[in-house]
Amino acid sequence: MMTGEFIQPAEVVELTGLSIAALAQLRYHGKGPRFYKPTPRTVLYKRSEVLAWLEASAQTKTGVYA
Repeated sequence: MMTGEFIQPAEVVELTGLSIAALAQLRYHGKGPRFYKPTPRTVLYKRSEVLAWLEASAQTKTGVYA
């Protein structure tokens, strides 16, 4: 497990409750939290950006999407 601000997709799954596949789809469509690719097969996220993305999705009414 990594330490520090950068986290792996498995940790994003723990924070968000999303599946690995759903997270991959969000990356593909450009709708998820910002991510980093230091190598072609490595995907990392910043914990603070994942939490900010979650906060930005807060809703006060059903039927209205962020």
